[in-house]
Amino acid sequence: MKRIFKTRSRIAVVAVALAGAFAAASLTATAEPPASPAQADELPSSFQWESSGALIGPKPDGGHDVVSTKDPTVVHYDGQWHVFFTTANTAGAWSLAYTSFSDWSQASSAPHTFLDTNPNIGSRYAAAPHVFYFEPEGLWYLVYQTGLPSYSTTTDISDPHSWSAPRNFQDSMPDIVEDNIGDGHWLDYWVVCDDAMCYLFSADDNGHLYRAETSVGEFPGGFDNTQIVLQDTKNNLFEGEAVYRVGESDTYLLIMEAIGSDGRRWYRSFTSQGLNGQWQPLADTEANPFARAGNVSFPGGAWTQDISHGELIRSGHDQTMTIDPCNLQLLYQGVDPSAGGDYSQLPYRLGLADMTGPAC
Repeated sequence: MKRIFKTRSRIAVVAVALAGAFAAASLTATAEPPASPAQADELPSSFQWESSGALIGPKPDGGHDVVSTKDPTVVHYDGQWHVFFTTANTAGAWSLAYTSFSDWSQASSAPHTFLDTNPNIGSRYAAAPHVFYFEPEGLWYLVYQTGLPSYSTTTDISDPHSWSAPRNFQDSMPDIVEDNIGDGHWLDYWVVCDDAMCYLFSADDNGHLYRAETSVGEFPGGFDNTQIVLQDTKNNLFEGEAVYRVGESDTYLLIMEAIGSDGRRWYRSFTSQGLNGQWQPLADTEANPFARAGNVSFPGGAWTQDISHGELIRSGHDQTMTIDPCNLQLLYQGVDPSAGGDYSQLPYRLGLADMTGPAC
């Protein structure tokens, strides 16, 4: 596919004060402009990251011949990191697993619990989890795919056997999705709420971002008015979307996975004023990405060229999905660049990237 990339240039003025003297110099930015320092509740215009190696990988047991760990969701609560993720086995079956630890240095050694051992969930198809605490009800929600947008609830996030049987947010594919999905898949469901409304975002592997809505009072019921809120080519707007509130502002950040001109996965980013506003590009090109192999350094060695389906670390754990723009971290899936074959058998692992460069 032929691509046309946006180029951006800007003029930055650097002021240096020395003993009351003031000097100024003008610098012309290149195709990858340096990030400007973020102010409180603001985001930079470009990003640089430094990544760990693979932290969380498959832990097969007698009943689970797992080959892949992917699609992580993560919250920090009660002194622990709680991570849920998709697994794939040698037969290509998708399911969910859970791990927890107090420090990221323990992530590799922490045990995994497979959610199919919870009889309420069982051995059904389940994938792409998203976890949060819905404060108005005092319940944890685990949103995931069962073919439809589904959820389970618990009062105890640390007990993977306490999740309820899945129920659906929407019991059928909305007409607008069916009309636009083509040969894609309806997937990657994401819930985020403001003071009055909750929104269900989804993708279709065909260049569309959808949004349904309900009131906070009706949640988890009442989702309707599904509409397309962003569209592009299939590869430019693929899947893995996530939406966050930026600090205490009314600005929201959307990150969404794309497939690059080299076939590698990467993240674009957009911002909007309010959850029902228009999404505007932030760092959204291969030359200036939100997260791509070219703007991620690997001190321990580049174990992946894909920066794929993941989540930013939130500053809280509730339904507002709030992040601290001064301390961005991305838990993502990566894969050995030499791996090939069926998608379900690709040996995905989870790594953690920290934003580097100017901060607040």
